[in-house]
Amino acid sequence: MTGSLIGFLIEGFVALLLLVTIGYCTLLNRRLKRLRADEESLRATISELVHATSIAERAIQGFQATAKECGGDLSDKLERAEHYTRSLESQISEGEKVLARLARISGVARTHGLSDRHEPSKPAASAQRAPGRAA
Repeated sequence: MTGSLIGFLIEGFVALLLLVTIGYCTLLNRRLKRLRADEESLRATISELVHATSIAERAIQGFQATAKECGGDLSDKLERAEHYTRSLESQISEGEKVLARLARISGVARTHGLSDRHEPSKPAASAQRAPGRAA
């Protein structure tokens, strides 16, 4: 009888191990389902990220093209501004020379008594009003 009891205990232990194995397999199956669901979510997220990256790359290329265009326009405008600055500096220099010459001429005229100190002559009788006429 001890042989059958030992056999019965071994079979009971094997049955218990089988139940534990089935329970553990069920637990693993649930975890795998969640993992697969997370994998799908992760794939969708990666797909969105790739799409957003391609949009960002196109936007960066557009910004670079705009920056090059603006840089060229700015360079042209800067060159024109420098040209106008040189032109204005030249005109100011010439104006200062003319002003200095006029000041010298005025100074010479004053020292020689050629200044306009006399008043212009008054108009003749045509400018005077006739008596009795009102304007």
